[in-house]
Amino acid sequence: MTDLDQLKADLLAAIDAATGVDALEAVRVQALGKQGNVTGLLKTLGGMSPEERQETGPRIHGLREAVTEAIAARKAALEGAALEAKLASETLDMTLPVDGVPTGTVHPISQVMDELAEIFADMGFAVATGPEIEDDWHNFTALNIPETHPARAMHDTFYLAGEHERPMVLRTHTSPVQIRTMTSTPPPIRIIAPGRVYRSDSDATHTPMFHQIEGLVIDKGITLGHLKWTLETFLKAYFERDDIVLRLR
Repeated sequence: MTDLDQLKADLLAAIDAATGVDALEAVRVQALGKQGNVTGLLKTLGGMSPEERQETGPRIHGLREAVTEAIAARKAALEGAALEAKLASETLDMTLPVDGVPTGTVHPISQVMDELAEIFADMGFAVATGPEIEDDWHNFTALNIPETHPARAMHDTFYLAGEHERPMVLRTHTSPVQIRTMTSTPPPIRIIAPGRVYRSDSDATHTPMFHQIEGLVIDKGITLGHLKWTLETFLKAYFERDDIVLRLR
């Protein structure tokens, strides 16, 4: 019977002496390969008596585990040393200019929406937002759109399937934001409500998703004159022209 203690010492010494991954792999094959020393010992367990197997089996399995763990630890150490050597030999000049990397541009719709919000912000308007999945009370009923109105029909509105406390839709306009603002914010109110809206309409000139913006002002003394001034000021700022004259009929 092979001296297990001596075999273990020899294998661990060979593992520790391996100076590279290839040399370590050779030791692994010698010990744990199909024809390896430890593998051969494991094969002898089948021919042992139960008493011998009970005594020798744990020692052989322990030898295999010790060799396996030692190989894994040595491999990690060798790979770490190789990485350290590579990092030490390869330097990176941080002062070198990098190649030009395309950064992309803002989407035209996003750019327009940002410009609109900026213009209205200069006039004292805040940007208000709301959910794009809306209940029919905020989307229709609270806006005085009756049950029989064609806009509520499924050929005009996207309804969500499933059971809900109220029918749920993809909002058909940003007007529900007005309702949510008025029910949560006391006057005076001065907001714009930009965002995506959805309607069941798709052809050469329509898309089922588009963008909308609307405004709401609630305060004492507000007249159509304020509306006219707001629209004129917006148009002059957006089109960058001072000769725009707005007429209300």
